[in-house]
Amino acid sequence: MAMPMKICVLASGSSGNAIYVEEAGCGILVDAGLSRRELGARLGTIGVDLGGVSAVLVSHEHGDHVQGLAVLHRVHGIPVHANRMTASGLFDRGLPAPAFRLFRTGADFSVGPFTVSPFPVPHDALDPVGFVLSAGGCRVGISTDLGHPAPQVKERLRGCRAIVIEANHDGELLAGGDRHPSLKERIRGGNGHLSNEEAAALVAAVATEGLRDVFLAHLSRECNRPELARAAVEGALRAAGRGGVAVRLTFADRASDLIECAAENSVPAAPAGVL
Repeated sequence: MAMPMKICVLASGSSGNAIYVEEAGCGILVDAGLSRRELGARLGTIGVDLGGVSAVLVSHEHGDHVQGLAVLHRVHGIPVHANRMTASGLFDRGLPAPAFRLFRTGADFSVGPFTVSPFPVPHDALDPVGFVLSAGGCRVGISTDLGHPAPQVKERLRGCRAIVIEANHDGELLAGGDRHPSLKERIRGGNGHLSNEEAAALVAAVATEGLRDVFLAHLSRECNRPELARAAVEGALRAAGRGGVAVRLTFADRASDLIECAAENSVPAAPAGVL
């Protein structure tokens, strides 16, 4: 019997982002925005050895997504999958050209048992992407930094069994916060970050009968509250007739729930720390 895909958001937020996905014993990271030591520690809480990671997929070149890349490659020889523009933005961060396995945005490629489908997202980076990872009849969609719910994002996320999606800020908290007006405008802009309401509408729009789990990523510590983000997305899912979907939080300082993604049947989540 095929083993279910395993998914855990190791870290999410402006201080660092990393997601672990495993299928048939092949583990990959989507982004590596923590130090090697911290990545190893968080993987250890779910029973995974950092040295066994087969690849890192890079969504874009911002520091909170790539902090650990150079050391991971130097110490463990882990290949870095990125598109050409993102790779060009990483050459000055200690990553030599041989570290990269270049992909083309919009073109599928394989990593072990995974089919990886990178798709463009609206964000203020060189060539940012989200990913759909498919294996064993299960699909997980990942888009953690995007300024608006573009049609191509909706198209790629529709039909996934699990989704990791940004819910960065609450509109009122952002407006009333003490951040500089130019930063607020960047966050609200079409290439910035999704609000709770935008994330909720996006999730409801792409939720099909097969959707079982939604992870809310990149929550702002200053301009959001976990309960506001979760309530917005749960409410939109109920209104769309998908109230049975589990809406899960992610954290800057610890790993999220670890879930197992089965092709047809929902599999109960294991507590974080159990693999």
